Amino acid sequence: MNVDADRVLADLRELAAASGGEHAGAKRLAWSADWVAARDWLLGKLAEIDGPVVERDEAGNLWATLEGAGEAEGFVIVGSHIDAVPSGGWLDGCLGVVAALEVLRALAAADPPPAVTVKLVDWADEEGARFGRSLVGSSAVAGTLDPDDVRGLRDPDGVTLQEAMASVGVDLDGAHAARSRLDGALAYVELHVEQGPVLLDAGRLAGAVAGTVGDERYLVAFGGQAAHAGSTPMRLRRDTLAAAATAALEIREVGIRHDGVTTVGAIASTPAVITAVAGESEMMLDLRHLDADTLATMLAECLDACERAAARFDCTVEARRVFRAAPTPFHPELVAIAREATDGGAPIPSGPLHDATEIGRLVPTVMVFAQSDPPISHTEVEDSPPEALRAAIAAYGETVAKTIALVAAGGLRGGVKA
Repeated sequence: MNVDADRVLADLRELAAASGGEHAGAKRLAWSADWVAARDWLLGKLAEIDGPVVERDEAGNLWATLEGAGEAEGFVIVGSHIDAVPSGGWLDGCLGVVAALEVLRALAAADPPPAVTVKLVDWADEEGARFGRSLVGSSAVAGTLDPDDVRGLRDPDGVTLQEAMASVGVDLDGAHAARSRLDGALAYVELHVEQGPVLLDAGRLAGAVAGTVGDERYLVAFGGQAAHAGSTPMRLRRDTLAAAATAALEIREVGIRHDGVTTVGAIASTPAVITAVAGESEMMLDLRHLDADTLATMLAECLDACERAAARFDCTVEARRVFRAAPTPFHPELVAIAREATDGGAPIPSGPLHDATEIGRLVPTVMVFAQSDPPISHTEVEDSPPEALRAAIAAYGETVAKTIALVAAGGLRGGVKA
C-alpha cells in the first residue's frame, strides 16, 4: 500500500490553516461551528476519492466505507477524531484522521482493490473538553454511553451536552442505535501523537502502543454557606473553597503514593466575589492508572479525602461520576505487527485515553504513536518532528496493510459478529 506521507503532512497543514493556525491553537471544539467546518473540510477530501460511501451515524460519528473485493466478511476500521480541546495542538486526533484518509486514497487507487472492506471513522467528541465526558461517539458505538448520565452536563456557557448535540442534528437519546456500526468489525487501527515524553526520552521516532490506562472522572460538589468576608470569623466559616483546596492537596499525594496520576483540573466556586466566603464549590477530578485494582484504591482514597476535608470545614460533599474507562490492553497479534512496523522497540502504554479505549474492548485494536517534541499536548505548542511523523505514518500504513492481509486470511480472531 503506497501511503504518501508528504500528502498527509500537506493535508494536516491545510487543516491547521483552516482551523486556527499550525501553532496558534486549534479551533475544532466538538459540536461547535468550527468543528462542523473541519468536518466539511474532511468531507471535501473524501469526495475526491472514487469509491467510498460517506454517512453519519446516530451518535454523530462520520464514516466512509470502501468496499473490499474479496470474499471475506467484515471490515477493518481506521481513523481517529478531528475535534480538539480549546487552543489545542495541530496534530492531536487529526493526525489519525488524515492518515486514515490517505490509507483510503491508497486503497481506492490500488489494483487489485483491498481484500476486505475498510471503513474510515471520525469519532465525535473524543476530547470531552466542553462537557467533561470524553469518547462520546465511540462510547455510544461501544454501548457504554448512558444518556441519563450525561444529558445534564453543561459547558461554561450553560449549554447542555444534549442541546449541543441537537444543534448539529444528533439526538442523544437515539445515539445508542450507532452500536450496530461495529457489527462485522474485525480490527481497528489508530494513529496518534504520543502526547508525552517516553518515545522522545528513548530516542524513538514511533512506537507500538500496548494499551490505554484506566480513568475515573468525578465532579465533587462541596456545600457550605456564603458569607461576608469581613464580618465572618474564620472559625465560623463554612468555606467550600477551603474544603476543596484541602482535598486537592491530599488528592495529589494519592497519585504520588500509588505511582498513578491524580488531577484536580478546576474548582469553580460561588458567589465568586472577592469579599465573600465561597458557599458552593465544584471540583473536577481525574484519576488514571494501568492497574484496575490500584485505580479503585486511588478512587476510594480520593473520595475519602473529600469527605474528611468537608467535615473539617463543616461542609457537605457529594461526588458524581461523569466518566469511567477500564484499562484496555490492545490485541497482542496487532501489537506485534505494529511493533515490527515501527522500530521493534517495546510497546508503550498510553496515559491519555483514546477512542481505541472504547473500541478495544470489543474489537481487536492497536495504536501507533508518533514521537512528541516538545513532549506535551492540549496546548498550541504541541508538535512532532517531520521525521517522526513520516516514520509513524509509514508504520501506520504498514500496520493497516498487514492487518487487512491477516483478517482476509482468517488469521485474526475476536471481531464483532454481524
